[in-house]
Amino acid sequence: MTRLEGDEMKKRIITVVLIAALLSMLAAATAQATGFLDFSKTQQKNVTVTQEEYDRLMEIAQEYDKLSTRYDKLEKMIETVDAYYWQEPDVEAMLETAASYLLYGLEDPYTFYYSPEDWADMLSDDEGEYGGVGIQMLANLEDYTVKVTRVFKDTPAERAGVMKGDLLVRVEEMEVNAYTMQDAVNIMRGEPGGVVEMEVKRGDEYLTFQMERAVIHVNRIESTVLDDQIGYIALYEFAGESGKEFADAYNELKKQGIKALVVDLRDNGGGWVNHAVEIADLFVDRGLLVSCQYRDGTHENYTTKNGKDDIPLVFLVNENTASSSEILSGSLQDQGRATLVGTHTFGKGIVQSVISSENFDDYDEKAGEPVWGFQMTVAQYFLPSGAPVHKIGLTPDITSEMPEELVNYTFQLGDLSDPQLKDAWQAAKDQIAQ
Repeated sequence: MTRLEGDEMKKRIITVVLIAALLSMLAAATAQATGFLDFSKTQQKNVTVTQEEYDRLMEIAQEYDKLSTRYDKLEKMIETVDAYYWQEPDVEAMLETAASYLLYGLEDPYTFYYSPEDWADMLSDDEGEYGGVGIQMLANLEDYTVKVTRVFKDTPAERAGVMKGDLLVRVEEMEVNAYTMQDAVNIMRGEPGGVVEMEVKRGDEYLTFQMERAVIHVNRIESTVLDDQIGYIALYEFAGESGKEFADAYNELKKQGIKALVVDLRDNGGGWVNHAVEIADLFVDRGLLVSCQYRDGTHENYTTKNGKDDIPLVFLVNENTASSSEILSGSLQDQGRATLVGTHTFGKGIVQSVISSENFDDYDEKAGEPVWGFQMTVAQYFLPSGAPVHKIGLTPDITSEMPEELVNYTFQLGDLSDPQLKDAWQAAKDQIAQ
């Protein structure tokens, strides 16, 4: 999942707050004006306005009235339940549920609410350790299925028999689809020791697993040297400190005398945009990496710095390569800096911001208020050439299909019996020979 930094969204939130305050002031002025203005005369009580100004004030007053009554339905429902429900209602629980379903109304599976508990779990996940079952997932927006794209080593999911490629259909009593995937994640996360039931579809067969949550340690990067001094880095997600970890792994490979580098982004569903920038910085000089376009038409450009390495570069991609993975590989392909090998990518060309309640002016840290938040799609991104990615994806320079019988097989790190890796390795060798 791609995210922007919180401070960027904070600026946008402050702007909205200022606009709201201005509307309130204008509405108050409108109320005062309408109380004593009579446009049968051009001036009364020393207040002079034009017809155009008056019409604008009336328009603002109507908008303000709509805002003030927008939430009447919810207030009436809560008041009625609070007064007549057969038991004492938990109003706070009702409001928490309402907050979650409010964002469902956008019909965007990448926009969702974090309760205080979910927020803490999300931060733990980004730090690389959390309580859960040990799977990574990706939602398909064409058929709304949710596919398991990675099963972490030595985890409850691996021990139970969950496999890469399984379609997740149920967690506990919740039916899982693209829109409920985050809710399913929230159920699977939690204190180690609790039991989670999961149902998957594998081919035509439905399988049910019960597993006990454990502490999951996420390895985001693995590296090795392939035959003929070809470096290999498998990057599983853009999270934690993956930008720094990638640079460290790359520097270690250079010490071993590598002549080319293969970066494996298969099944990498994305993450923080700035990590993609940090990695691209290693291989291109100063220039545009990606441009994000917001609803108001403004653009925010992410650029790299000078100081590139000229090592031959190959990215290995597949149908689950998405978001920040497409930004990194697509931009370097766009600039003629890297060769893409594999299959057509996912096509997630939109960007999300993760917003914390700490960003809002009324948050009181001293009062010990629990932190909640939400993730929201805020922009579409474009490659340096201006090409969009959303619902289009990237076309590799060298197509390499995984044989059907090996699609869900987990190869050992750097195993050249992996047909796609072998093709990427060959492409790197060819670049060295040029």
